[in-house]
Amino acid sequence: MKIAIHHTPGTFSDRWISYCEEKGIPYKIVDAYSSDIVKQVEDCDAFMWHHHHANYKDALFAKQLLYSLQIAGKKVFPDFNTGWHFDDKVGQKYLLEAIGAPLVTSYVFYTKKKALHWIEKTTFPKVFKLRGGAGASNVKLARTKNDARKLVNRAFGKGFAQFGRLTYLKERYKKWRNGKDSFMGVCKGFYRLLVPTEFSRMHSREKGYVYFQDFIPNNQFDIRIVVIGNNKAFGLKRMVRKDDFRASGSGSIIYDKTGIDERCVKISFDVAKNLKTQSMALDFVFDMDNNPLIVEISYGYSIKAYYKCEGYWTDDMEWHEGKGFDIEGWMVENLIKDN
Repeated sequence: MKIAIHHTPGTFSDRWISYCEEKGIPYKIVDAYSSDIVKQVEDCDAFMWHHHHANYKDALFAKQLLYSLQIAGKKVFPDFNTGWHFDDKVGQKYLLEAIGAPLVTSYVFYTKKKALHWIEKTTFPKVFKLRGGAGASNVKLARTKNDARKLVNRAFGKGFAQFGRLTYLKERYKKWRNGKDSFMGVCKGFYRLLVPTEFSRMHSREKGYVYFQDFIPNNQFDIRIVVIGNNKAFGLKRMVRKDDFRASGSGSIIYDKTGIDERCVKISFDVAKNLKTQSMALDFVFDMDNNPLIVEISYGYSIKAYYKCEGYWTDDMEWHEGKGFDIEGWMVENLIKDN
């Protein structure tokens, strides 16, 4: 089998390439952004691309290209089951509800009238999210009905920028104050206050819908579980940011296996097998009865954060001790194993 790989430094593809070289797996580097990408992969059996939600070019066509090649008979990573819902929290709501997964109760409205009517009947606080964004970006806590009304009015008015510049500056400043970032990071925040990201400039504002989730109180952390190939899983605990309710993007990570509730691992295996995914990261919080609930899912993640994991589980829930297991190598092997 010959694999076509789109290479972006700092992503899964770094290790995909070195793994292919180590194992003698034929591969070639291709350019997914080229108009002739379909021709470039003609002599290959598979195509791998770690596309990113914050790259405007990737967001425009990555899923469409991958699915087109899959329909044409190529093996791809991520395939349709793995990637169609990437960076789409609304899509994930429907998907997880459809398979009966334990999702935090979520609400979506496509008219201002229905959203405002719901606000009058529901309880607060609620968590507001845009359908896209990672690292807790585009996530706000609506503490009152009035907070929610303001968000709804904006969602069905001028909408929301894809990149919140003031929020980004506040995040960099807070991390600096807590010793999680450098002063240069704060300077970058000020720079972004004046100069928007390329993604934000190239994409239209988010509007025409509003999405909320129930706020689950008293969570000091969340649990992130990653499942590769439906049969191997590893995880970590992410502590909630100081004076905040969000854990994603906090940079405060605990790798101790004893701090990871194995019910989250079991649920993650069940969901990954049900959805037939190649790679899936699931974020969990716990309700008032200590039941694990899924917040959201993703095929992609910052890979270096997981190199320190103490080991991994197989789908029989057996624990395999030891750091340094080959996450990206598993992705390649799972892609070619049935060939």
